[in-house]
Amino acid sequence: MATPPVPRDGIEDRRSARMAIVEEHVRLENAHDLEGLLRTFGTTARYDDEAWGEHYDGGSGVRQFYEQIMKALPDLEIDVRRRHVADDAILLEVIIRGTHRGQWRGLPATGRRVEFPLCGVYTFDDADRLAGERIYYDRGTVLRQLGVFHEPQTMVGRIGILAAHPVTLAKAIGRKLLG
Repeated sequence: MATPPVPRDGIEDRRSARMAIVEEHVRLENAHDLEGLLRTFGTTARYDDEAWGEHYDGGSGVRQFYEQIMKALPDLEIDVRRRHVADDAILLEVIIRGTHRGQWRGLPATGRRVEFPLCGVYTFDDADRLAGERIYYDRGTVLRQLGVFHEPQTMVGRIGILAAHPVTLAKAIGRKLLG
């Protein structure tokens, strides 16, 4: 005789409440409602942009991150592709789209479109508000789309390497000749 499953109503209710917060958060990001999306965070707000190794603590830090990205991509659009729900976090696989119309990370506006995959990890406080959002993406893809990064196999990439890394190239050639 099979053992009946442990009631998971409480866990499922908590997961549903957390998913609702994340869905609201993304809706507010797409609406460019800074004040609204900041309200989805609890008192321990944190934003981690792992592609750049940058971390923003507290409400003011999270605000700073979003102000920068909303100025850089005023038409920012987040297209959720997949949702993964765990007991302690929610993960979203999304496509980010937008036009680079404002300064971002020292790069003046290029007017170029970006479209790239991103994975977001959302954690929660005891009140089931967002405690943190951690994002992972390939910054090389973004920089290539903005026109400031070129693959080393291309002619423009090779010229860039020669100009920016002559000592590194000389050492590599020396190792190849001596090795």
